[in-house]
Amino acid sequence: MLIIFFRAIVLYLLVLGVMRAMGKREIGQLQPFELAIAIMIADLASIPMTNTGIPITNGIVPILGLLLMHIIISWINLKSLKAREIICGKPRILIYKGKIDQKALKKERLTLNELQERLRDKNIVNLGDVEFAILETSGQISVIEKPNKKIVTIEDLNINSEYEGLPFDLVIDGKIMNQNLKKLGKDYNWLKKQVEKFGYMPEEALIVTYSENGQIYCQKK
Repeated sequence: MLIIFFRAIVLYLLVLGVMRAMGKREIGQLQPFELAIAIMIADLASIPMTNTGIPITNGIVPILGLLLMHIIISWINLKSLKAREIICGKPRILIYKGKIDQKALKKERLTLNELQERLRDKNIVNLGDVEFAILETSGQISVIEKPNKKIVTIEDLNINSEYEGLPFDLVIDGKIMNQNLKKLGKDYNWLKKQVEKFGYMPEEALIVTYSENGQIYCQKK
């Protein structure tokens, strides 16, 4: 039993490292070859994890081989557009200038009901609001609404907006993020003065964030 426990830990750490090396895509954004590799890695890891009669190397070696294949295919995709189209496919336009392309739906084996479901996921209820709908190689659908249905932005209203920049986490659950303080050119004493304005110490804060425009958000534990 103890052997199975340690084999599971070793294989878990290996699979975790391999998945991290493959990148930070969400499951729904995986390309077909990435999804195939992920499924095969899970299968290869499960066999030697519980069967002590099989050497653990029988799982480690093929998993590392799949990682190598992923690196090679990713490199080929970067270098060759033609290879990228063969391996990953091409985006397909499902709705063009407000009209549904029935041939495209048939080629992708999508029904109208499935298309409507995908559009509802994008908060679009009416097909008539869509100018373009594109099925990406990851399986996600990108939607461009008709000009009269687009959300109005501050730029459209010719209103000037202050630059906010990227907010930095300075305190997370009472822990000081010293690296972010250094990026901002600040130190602990500065942070302490800012947080004390809210009536408590940085170590007592649940979260403290600082935007580049000078705005501070604090919440106590």
